[in-house]
Amino acid sequence: MALQDVCKWQSPDTQGPSPHLPNAGGWAVPRGCDPQTFLQVYGPRLAHGTTTLAFRFRHGVIAAADTRSSCGSYVACPASRKVIPVHQHLLGTTSGTSADCVTWYRVLQRELRLRELREGQLPSVAGTAKLLSAMLSRYRGLDLCVATALCGWDHSGPALFYVYSDGTCLQGDIFSVGSGSPYAYGVLDSGYHYDMTIQEAYALARCAVAHATHRDAYSGGSVDLFHVRETGWEYVSRNDAYMLYMELQKAPGLEQELEAEAGPVHPEPATLQDAEEGGARGDPEDKD
Repeated sequence: MALQDVCKWQSPDTQGPSPHLPNAGGWAVPRGCDPQTFLQVYGPRLAHGTTTLAFRFRHGVIAAADTRSSCGSYVACPASRKVIPVHQHLLGTTSGTSADCVTWYRVLQRELRLRELREGQLPSVAGTAKLLSAMLSRYRGLDLCVATALCGWDHSGPALFYVYSDGTCLQGDIFSVGSGSPYAYGVLDSGYHYDMTIQEAYALARCAVAHATHRDAYSGGSVDLFHVRETGWEYVSRNDAYMLYMELQKAPGLEQELEAEAGPVHPEPATLQDAEEGGARGDPEDKD
């Protein structure tokens, strides 16, 4: 006689619903509640993070970003692409909700293609930024989250614009967007100048993203580097962020070069009275 007959044991019905999960339809929101409103009020709060940057210099526009897509402590994708080509002379960094960014870049690509067919030429970088800003501003207040830096080269030379989902449109030389942007700005502000060489620009972008990924818990993965030239955009490299940071720690040549370019720091008088007394005494070497 089988053991299960002696013990009078019956196997559970694996085809039926699990006692630990609600029945079919149990995940629905309460009756009378709007699903979108219910999720906004009672839904989970996910922390998103990234590090993207772009800066304009004599030889074009540099765009760089990390590659890790995360929601809180959950890593959704360790090798996502956060710099999206729009056309041959225009790139855009993506920060915010990934689905929103990809969707609106597709819409932007379609609109640019239609304008090219109608007018025979693509709009300028400024015109593209204004177009995206106008499209996004219509959805203000609907939880749309898109923050992008448009990097391009047109008849006026290299151009850089920041566009946000509330319709904000700003022109500038340096932009960094994402949770790691404060750390990236610290490196960019200390090393950026418009007349830098191409290799200096590459080193600065890699250094800024690598330091940001080291300090920011929501950034990481690799460092993607793009360069927009007069002839079009170019995908330069992808480097592991951790290995790049360790190399910078072992041979911090970039930091030393940046300090050398900044020049010596002259100490200022402690007080205004010390400065006046020093001026009254004069320099002994100036005396006859």
